[in-house]
Amino acid sequence: MGSKLSVDDSVRVVIIGGGFGGTAAARQLKSWGIPFILVDMRDAFHHNVGALRASVESGFAKKTFISYSVTFEESFRQAKVVGIDLLRQKVLLNDDEELFYSHLILATGSDGPFPGKFNQIIDMETAIQTYEDMAKELQKSPRIVIVGGGAAGVEMAAEIKTEYPAKEITLIHSKIALADVELLPSVRQVVKEILLRKEVRLLLSDRVSNLHMLTLNRFQENMAVKTEKGTEVAADMVILCTGIKINSSAYSSAFEDKLASNGALKVNQYLQVEGYDNIYAIGDCADVKEPKMAYHAGLHANTVVANIINSLTQKPLKTYQPGSLTFLLSMGRNDGVGQINGCYVGRLLVTIAKSRDLFVSKSWKTMGQTMPC
Repeated sequence: MGSKLSVDDSVRVVIIGGGFGGTAAARQLKSWGIPFILVDMRDAFHHNVGALRASVESGFAKKTFISYSVTFEESFRQAKVVGIDLLRQKVLLNDDEELFYSHLILATGSDGPFPGKFNQIIDMETAIQTYEDMAKELQKSPRIVIVGGGAAGVEMAAEIKTEYPAKEITLIHSKIALADVELLPSVRQVVKEILLRKEVRLLLSDRVSNLHMLTLNRFQENMAVKTEKGTEVAADMVILCTGIKINSSAYSSAFEDKLASNGALKVNQYLQVEGYDNIYAIGDCADVKEPKMAYHAGLHANTVVANIINSLTQKPLKTYQPGSLTFLLSMGRNDGVGQINGCYVGRLLVTIAKSRDLFVSKSWKTMGQTMPC
């Protein structure tokens, strides 16, 4: 961008959540010279697009965690947000500190089962080791059951089969079609064909009936995975890839009347929380009718930072319009399928664009740091 915006001392943007949307907003505010504080309970950005591979391929996890403080220095605050005082314009932290904001960006993201999501409050080294530990457990397991056949489930199955072609993989999915409902039927069909070609056993239109009795993410010989339709699968490891929930705990009490049924925040066309011209929601916690993806969180951040600048310079606000869907599925490091702006794209393009390194090098570059080898 190059140019800096001159603002007075009353301007301070607080960003709650350092995922793809929150860090994108922070980087843009930093480049404009606008004072901000990024708050996250962890000490490192988790590039969770690479999380599944990190749990399969030893040595990959260290590429998926990037220190916040190295990039944002004193503009980063490691803490858990316990509330928001809307009248006093303060964000309340777990150590009783309060952060004043002139503008607030809520970017709290979503949570779900490990390894696809990782929201524990532990340091970066321990987080990396948690993934390395799972990779060791997986290596020991000849028979693996994956529960859930959305994007995470199909990518997980492909990652394991790419690294360990001889392992027996069974994927159990409650619907007849794999991957996400927003995808083109042709994309979903190719996902199925890739998995069958890799000799993944598919149990579709069925559910696991004894999940509560199964050990997850650890080697345990001869577990019996039972389904509602009466099938029993012998497994040495079970991986859950379903059940994503919006992280709403930081804001739910302050915005009780602004919540969608899933806990996301109702926003207007400028991504402002309904009824507030200085509070924005981006990424998974914004109630926008589009799939919850890192790519969209970045687009939201662009719109919101532009609108904060426009509001400070008395210019018209920019609207956010969900466009045609771009969605790439990495099916192991040498395969993939997806769509760009609603048009089908095949293996070669997706492999080059995403599957080889899952955008990790891009994240390190945008965070201004050198990726470990």
